[in-house]
This record gives sequence, C-alpha cells and structure tokens, in this order.
Amino acid sequence: MIRYILLDKRFLLCLFIINLFGTIYGYIWYGGQLAITPDMFLPFVPDSPTASLFFTMFLLFFLFDKHVPYIEALAITTLFKYGVWAVVMNLLTLIIEGSLSWQGYMLMASHAGMAIQGLLYAPHYKIKRRHIVVAAIWILHDVVIDYVFGMMPIYSVLLNYMNEIGYFTFWLSILSIVIAYFLTVRNKPQV
Repeated sequence: MIRYILLDKRFLLCLFIINLFGTIYGYIWYGGQLAITPDMFLPFVPDSPTASLFFTMFLLFFLFDKHVPYIEALAITTLFKYGVWAVVMNLLTLIIEGSLSWQGYMLMASHAGMAIQGLLYAPHYKIKRRHIVVAAIWILHDVVIDYVFGMMPIYSVLLNYMNEIGYFTFWLSILSIVIAYFLTVRNKPQV
C-alpha cells in the first residue's frame, strides 16, 4: 500500500510542490545569515534548503522516470543528516530555554519529515558506491565549513555548545553516510 502511494504520480507531484515551496522558504529563512556569509561559503551555509533542493530535483526527475544518482545520493544523505540535526538542535533549545516558539515546533516537524521522506524513497534510488563517496565528501566538507570556519546555522542560545554540537554533527554525518550505503548500495551489484 505505502509503495503504491509513494509511486503515485499525483502524490509525487504534491510532494514535489511541498518540497519546492519548503526549499524556497528555507532559503528565505537563511537570508540574514547568507547576507553576512563570505561568498566562498554560500553553497554550504543553507544546509536544510539545499538538502530539500536535492530531493526536489530527485522528485522532478523521478516524475519523468529519470535518475541522477549523484543527486539521489546527496538527497538521502543530506535529508537524513540535516533533518535529524534540526530536530535535535530545536530539542536542545527547548531544554536550555524551557520553551520553544511555534516556529521551532514547525521546524522540528518539517525536518523530521525531511529525514523520513529521504529514507522512504531509498529503494528507488539508483546509487552506486561512487555516488555515496561524492555525497560523503560533500557532507563531511560541510562539517569543516560549519565548525572550523564558523559557518554553522545561527542558534544564539547554542553558541556555548559549539564543540559538542560539532562533534555530534560529525558522527551524525557518518551515520547518514552509513545508512545511505546500507539502504542503497549494499548487496547491489556494482558496475
């Protein structure tokens, strides 16, 4: 039943539209931070909207029965990583502050959805090892940009925990790569 729904063209089109508008909203949400970001770091600062952009691109190609495995590998790894990361950061904010705005709860729900949708489509990706390697380089490079060069998304209440968040993010990146590998590449013949 779920497989039928995930492959239904109407559902795919609806998911595409939701992700497209979510991606646009995400880039707008990062507007203030992007305005103060050096140009060389711009591709790596808006993490979540870029992840949803990869998935939106996957959906567009998938609607036309096309595959772009590098986009698919970037979609599954980044959606899981940044989806989980945003949920955890908002939970941490809730713990530290004792409350969370409605936007924080909205971000938690939308980012949990990001992580889940990327995994649900794993059986339909045409990913090979080389695609996972490129995605791994992207998300590990992003950890360096965020925590070595200080380009992490701005959560002012969390600034005192940068080292711990960076460490968590590194291992979340590794977990994202491993999950993507096991769900898409392992046990598939490599060409």
